Amino acid sequence: MFCNQCEQTAKGKGCTVRGVCGKSPRVAALQDLLVHSLKGLALYVRAGRDVGVSAKEADVFTAEALFATLTNVNFDEERFFGFIQESVALTRSLEGKVLKAGGSRISHPAVSFSPADNLDDLVRQAQETGSPWTREGPDDIRSLQQVVLFGLKGVAAYTHHAAVLGHEDEKIYAFLYHALTALAEDNLPLESWVEMALKCGEANLLAMELLDKGNTETFGHPVPTPVPLGHKEGKGILVSGHDLKDLKNILEQTRGRGITVYTHGEMLPAHGYPELKKYEHLYGNYGTAWQNQKKEFARFPGAIVMTTNCIQEPKEAYRDNIFTTAMTGYPGAVHLEGNDFSPVIEKALALPGFPDTRDKGEVTVGFARNAVLGAAEKIIAGIKQGDIRRFFLVAGCDGAKPGRNYYTEFVEKAPEDTVILTLACGKYRFYDKKLGDIGGIPRLLDMGQCNDAYSAIQVSAALAEAFDCDINELPLSLILSWYEQKAVAILLTLLHLGMKNIRLGPSLPAFITPNVLEVLVKNFNIMPISTPEEDLKAILQA
Repeated sequence: MFCNQCEQTAKGKGCTVRGVCGKSPRVAALQDLLVHSLKGLALYVRAGRDVGVSAKEADVFTAEALFATLTNVNFDEERFFGFIQESVALTRSLEGKVLKAGGSRISHPAVSFSPADNLDDLVRQAQETGSPWTREGPDDIRSLQQVVLFGLKGVAAYTHHAAVLGHEDEKIYAFLYHALTALAEDNLPLESWVEMALKCGEANLLAMELLDKGNTETFGHPVPTPVPLGHKEGKGILVSGHDLKDLKNILEQTRGRGITVYTHGEMLPAHGYPELKKYEHLYGNYGTAWQNQKKEFARFPGAIVMTTNCIQEPKEAYRDNIFTTAMTGYPGAVHLEGNDFSPVIEKALALPGFPDTRDKGEVTVGFARNAVLGAAEKIIAGIKQGDIRRFFLVAGCDGAKPGRNYYTEFVEKAPEDTVILTLACGKYRFYDKKLGDIGGIPRLLDMGQCNDAYSAIQVSAALAEAFDCDINELPLSLILSWYEQKAVAILLTLLHLGMKNIRLGPSLPAFITPNVLEVLVKNFNIMPISTPEEDLKAILQA
């Protein structure tokens, strides 16, 4: 196997024996084979458009299938066996429609691929097919193909989340197919791959906008809300991941059942949404970021639901208590189809629950764009009067790899006349710090999940308009941490918008070659983090 798509990849180069995430060589090969089959599907989607053949049935599937290959989403060989079979079946169906409509048959290995009818043989086919990017040719082109593919996986994840809430856009699906066909044909020059990467960022911006619309129309605009970090005596269900609709269904189905529902990881911001916080049995947040789940889940005396990515191999202590939904999967974990959470409820009622109630303090969430822009006059006045010197967006993914204490120290050492904006699970490095306020504006503002980078972008755009300046002239610095492919997609979105001077860590992506990095430095002044002291000094003296 070879996998270098996450920040923690082995030795900073690539996992070749087993994924640091726990992914087996068999699963890695099946994921790559799924991407290979999706190239064939994309080629016929494009051919179908030329002869008036619709491929609507392929849209949602393509996004879901790409999402399933994202880090820490799905480790289940049987599920990938099904995905690959479905991908090829859709391709064959579309091929027939295209030929009937007068189109030509396509000759390409991704189209002619015929999957084995048993798992072991399919794994052998996958291992023979190899990586889904070019294995020959210039290193820089191979690097940019990986940037595009990994960004594509992030776009697919947000597209799936938005589609679940009833919001789709043909332009996003068109880009997924466009990028997949480019990867299949492998005939673009270097400059076109750079352009493709920025187009990926543009598509991700649209996907995040759709998801934001879906979330706010369905659950209301987040409002500042204190969230307990302790627990209540009694039965409990812990909900992790990103899918607010799953959480809403769980809350509705547990109403009056004597079960307390807790959030975990990226689900913490859910407490700020009016249509979710109205449920009295949605109590608080248990645990911290995804990489601590084995320790934290083992101590949770209830049922656990993983709604999207960030699942790890379950420990024996809670293996029978964990459930997965949507694209998430792990061998042996019960996978739920549809919106019926009765198996989770039954499990929660059968488990002991917490024997007592404990107060462990609280944190405040809900500072999405409406909440922040609602205080825009106070913020603008604070900047003009010199009370607020600078905003730092300290955001992104958390992870287990050493070096992430940088983000804790950065926030702790940021001067008292600066404000920290944060989002995604990277906030768990400092989310419970008591930083005080500046004229009534909290110095630590939790803007939400990783996809709520859209909120941060909207706030930045509004402030730039208020000050009649370029967004890069604002007193705002981006200090980002990355781990998986959603972060890649968000970074490409920021570059698409022309945002510069981004500090990225804890290490740079293994798939970025020196020449590609040079392009990023030259055009966007993107740079690796150094030390909190050095970076703060450089930023504040600029």
